[in-house]
Amino acid sequence: MDEIKQRLQETSEKCIECYEAWSKDKKNTDINTALQESVHELRRVASRLEIELAINERNESIQKPIPIPTHRDSKRRVQGFDDNRGNQDSNVRNSGAKFEQKSGRRHRPSPRKST
Repeated sequence: MDEIKQRLQETSEKCIECYEAWSKDKKNTDINTALQESVHELRRVASRLEIELAINERNESIQKPIPIPTHRDSKRRVQGFDDNRGNQDSNVRNSGAKFEQKSGRRHRPSPRKST
């Protein structure tokens, strides 16, 4: 991390120097190019710092166990709750098995005989 700190200090100082020179003479292309390069180098250092932050965050999150959501809690499954119940039908449907479809007609009640 000390390497990043040193690079950050050096590149930011260089960028400030180039910016001050550019603000005095904005038409000079050499100064303009030097400022663009120093800004680019500053971005590279910032990117390296972001990578280090992400690595550190990932390492810390691995150490902390992720809590089990309440809908996946084992207590509910022990009591007879089957959380995969809804997936069984879709698995059968996707397996290629054919189902009989009921016709859309309803049975009419038989007419009563009058006596």
